[in-house]
This record gives sequence, structure tokens and C-alpha cells, in this order.
Amino acid sequence: MSRKVTEIPQRKRDVPIEVRRLRVAAYCRVSTRHEEQRHSLEAQIAYYTNFIKRNPNWKFVAVYSDVASGVRTTNRPGYQKLMKDCHKRKADLILVKSLSRFGRDALETIRQVRKLKRMNIGIYIEIGGLNTLNLSDSMIDQLAALAQAESHFRSENIKFGIHHRMRSGKTVLNHTQFLGYTKGPDGILQIVPEEAEIVRKIFELYIQGNGVRKIKRYLEEHGIKTVTGKSEWSTSTIDRMLSNEKYVGEVRMQKTFTADFLTGRREKNMGQLDSYLVENAHEPIIDQETFELVQRKKGKGKG
Repeated sequence: MSRKVTEIPQRKRDVPIEVRRLRVAAYCRVSTRHEEQRHSLEAQIAYYTNFIKRNPNWKFVAVYSDVASGVRTTNRPGYQKLMKDCHKRKADLILVKSLSRFGRDALETIRQVRKLKRMNIGIYIEIGGLNTLNLSDSMIDQLAALAQAESHFRSENIKFGIHHRMRSGKTVLNHTQFLGYTKGPDGILQIVPEEAEIVRKIFELYIQGNGVRKIKRYLEEHGIKTVTGKSEWSTSTIDRMLSNEKYVGEVRMQKTFTADFLTGRREKNMGQLDSYLVENAHEPIIDQETFELVQRKKGKGKG
């Protein structure tokens, strides 16, 4: 008796197969808190949020962001949160504008990119259209080196622009934590009268023979707050105020400089680089005679 084989056709199923959407995050970073960069960061966050949500094959995770240098990861909470979420397998792909935004230390960048790659998490680099999952380790090394070089080149360009502004007498000052002044509509420092009185009192107390510790005690006992609204004063802050040439309407630029590009280490400029003194830069709070008297009492020259 011969064996009989009957083929039974597969039954078609009407249930659709669910395709898992790619979980996509983005990371963006700016280096300073200047107003222009703050607006740039806000624009980047909005761009990536909309860009990811518009793609039907993607599932939006988050846009992680930082206002910090790209050298150290310890001062980048957004970056640290991104890495933690990646370890929890919350994302499959990270969008970045360039690898230098992710980090500018080549060795650290290589280490993190490879770690993510081992977890099957890719970084999509917008400039160049590259996905690190599709790159060899040698290509990743080259990209990280290029990112570091790009950051260094950008840093040198920024320095060149700053030096050019310095030579032309244009000052860029942080007025947000500067007791006695605020930024005027023309960008020049403008006196805040009630704060200026505190500055004058500090100079007056010092001339009367009070050291910084006694001045600190006087300010705290009289309920006078710091520029950030704190009740407790720092003696080092008071000491710096007493030597700050800005209170006589002058600005000395490049008192310090970045000695190491990668670490961001800053050093006091003891003549290694040019410095620039701009006189009559803004309205003074302290007259020249009082300021010079304080400097003599402190045992050092103005600057």
C-alpha cells in the first residue's frame, strides 16, 4: 500500500503583526548661559521634539539637554540622565547634531559610543547622516578624533573673536550676579541704586579699618542680602569686590585664560597673554581716590 501525503494549506490570519516602533531620544548642548545660546538650546529642543514625534515609525522618549562644557560629564545632568536611561534600555536611537555636542574628549566619546553600541543603541549624527551602529570601531575612533578637533577649532575661533572685541574695547560682562549693576538697554552696565549703596558701605567700612570678616558680620547683622538673595556673605566675595576695578567704571579683560582646552582649566593671566583695560566703560559707583586708597590698604596695586 503506497504512502499518501496530503498538503494542508496554511490558514490566513487576519490579525496584523505588530511592528515595534523605534524608541528615539535626542541630546543637545550649549556651552554658556548667554541669552543667545539659551534661545538656541530652546530651539533645538523644540526641533528635535517635533522631528521625532512626526515620524510614525518612531516613539518619542525625551530630549536631553545641558548648558555646560562638553569636556566633563559630571557637570552635565542631562547627559548623565540619558546614559542611565540607555542602561535601562529606554531608547534605541539617539539623535545629535554632531558628535562634538555629545562630547569633545575623544577618548571619553569613544568609550561611551562603543558602550552604547554593545547595547545595540545607535547615535545618529545629523551632520553627515551617520548611525554609529553601522560604523566599525576604527570609524568611530576617527569620528571622535574629528569631533575633538572640531571643538578645538571652534574654541580657537571663539577666542579670536573675543580678542578682537577686547582690542576694540567691547566688553562682555556677566551682570546677573554683579552687585551694584544690571545690564542697561544698550548693553552697558547700569547702576542699581539700592545695591550701589551696599557697595559703597563695604568700601567705607574697609577704609574705617574693618577687615573682611568684620564687614561680613556687619552685613549679616544688618540683614543685608547678597546679590543672589542669601543672608550669609562670603569673605572671599567681599575681598574680590574691594579689588574689582569695575566699580570705578573700568574693565580689565583677560584677567584669566583657559590653559587647557580639554580640561577647561583656567589660570590667572600673569603676563602670558595680552590683557586690556577699558576706561570709562560705564558709570562708576566708587570714585578713583577711594578705590586706590583701598588698594593701598590691601597692599596691592589695582587690577
